[in-house]
Amino acid sequence: MMSDFTARTTVDTAEGDGASDEGGNPIKPESTGRAPTSFWARAARILRPLHATNLREDLTDALLADSGANEAFSPEERAMLHNILRFREVRVEDVMIPRVDIEAVDQSTSLGELMAIFEESGRSRMPVYHETLDDPRGMVHIRDLLSYLTKQAKNGAGAAALDLGSVDLSKTVADAAIVRPVLFVPPSMLASDLLNRMRAARTQMALVIDEYGGTDGLVSHEDILEMVVGDIEDEHDDEHDAKVVRLSEDVFVADARVELEEIAGVIGSDFDVREQSEDVDTLGGLIFYALGRIPSRGEAVEVLAGFTFHILDADPRRIKRVRVTRKRAQHQSPVARADAAPTVQAMSPVGSEATATPVVPDPTH
Repeated sequence: MMSDFTARTTVDTAEGDGASDEGGNPIKPESTGRAPTSFWARAARILRPLHATNLREDLTDALLADSGANEAFSPEERAMLHNILRFREVRVEDVMIPRVDIEAVDQSTSLGELMAIFEESGRSRMPVYHETLDDPRGMVHIRDLLSYLTKQAKNGAGAAALDLGSVDLSKTVADAAIVRPVLFVPPSMLASDLLNRMRAARTQMALVIDEYGGTDGLVSHEDILEMVVGDIEDEHDDEHDAKVVRLSEDVFVADARVELEEIAGVIGSDFDVREQSEDVDTLGGLIFYALGRIPSRGEAVEVLAGFTFHILDADPRRIKRVRVTRKRAQHQSPVARADAAPTVQAMSPVGSEATATPVVPDPTH
């Protein structure tokens, strides 16, 4: 990542300033009266006057100097450059999908079942295991599945028409021999090193294995890149799958995996989790840490002053979805919602410990 940045900066610098003709005479670029518009050209222009010992110091100094009314970078570009600076310190465990969220298939899964799983999940590749996720055997890609089905449907005739009725969809993933190798990496591995390994192995998935050989998580090429450029969405991503959705001025529905910093940015400054963020990272972690247990679906809990958390979805292992409601002072009128079902709950006295009151879950969410 940093080497690509260096190379591109060098090219932009050579093209924009300091290039020479065949006789070695400098060629002055034609002046347009405008600053370079390319992101990398602007980065090169900012870095050019600096005399630090390496690119990292150049970039750090440039970001510190780039302030005031004449900022060369937009907020999004500044965030990306800050992420580039942090990238060499990021480890696999910082970007991996935790074990509990891994979608995988047993090698005994039939091809018909595999097609349904791919369709439901919207993923293009999945890990393959034998009996448990701690015995991974590789990965299966939807393209390999389609290729196998197409070859079987042609039935050796070589014709363009496919006879899908002749395909045995009861055959297992293992019997169809469509499992590819997958990388196994430790959680402490640097994300930049894994990115290089992925490029060398021409693969986009790795399983994170702990010191005892168990599966800790999964990391993809996209997970690593999103650490630098932010969320990457494609045409199959559901725009309604946002981690935090504002239903009204005081009501929010959130994925329990949302980072505390992210949900605080959506709700507002009164959602003050600075103290709790030293111990936990996610909304689900905030609730679990305060209660010391996994709340049941339908419970209303109070773990942060001024807010009530309704557990919309949970299982015995984790919290999945939460409705966050801001509690108004008596002189303030709450924002009314026509579709909101009335709920009755006991309010905790100020300064009391986290409490939980069972309520009927809102059927509309």
